Amino acid sequence: MSEAATTGGEEASRDGSRGSPRPVPPRLSVTSRLPAVEERSAGGIVVDVHGGEARIAVIARRNRAGRIEWCLPKGHIEGDETLPETAEREIAEETGIQGRVLIALGTIDYWFATSEKRVHKFVHHYLLEAIGGDLTIENDPDHEAIDVAWFPLREAHRHLTFPNERRIARIAWMRLAGEQ
Repeated sequence: MSEAATTGGEEASRDGSRGSPRPVPPRLSVTSRLPAVEERSAGGIVVDVHGGEARIAVIARRNRAGRIEWCLPKGHIEGDETLPETAEREIAEETGIQGRVLIALGTIDYWFATSEKRVHKFVHHYLLEAIGGDLTIENDPDHEAIDVAWFPLREAHRHLTFPNERRIARIAWMRLAGEQ
């Protein structure tokens, strides 16, 4: 720490006789010194029409604080998969529903930090048509999903935890309604 790093903005002398005796924490946070990496995932909205109403498969998981979050299924790219192939596989693993990609809906990006690195995460979302399967979390290899449910697409915003995923659901609704 530099000699000038004291609270109150006063510069301390070598013997510390001026200014507050408590040092100010460094201005750079620990995360700003960590290496930054990019990660990409894919997933999205798998739609099934039941009783004339579009519904989507949504998973529940626990966050680090133990709270339940309802979110869109998604996950990391494996091997030489394309983003659409990743979306189809991840949705099948996390929801039990096999889907076929129809269109890209958009990408959400955000930053988070681990103890070793800062991560700039890009999650590519697709609209998929359900072509088979049954709701289950039994095929989730990471066991992140604790529940899965069908929600009416028109009400998805009431259930999804994250605003960016609610935005993706609105885009899906607009695309299916022919408004975009």
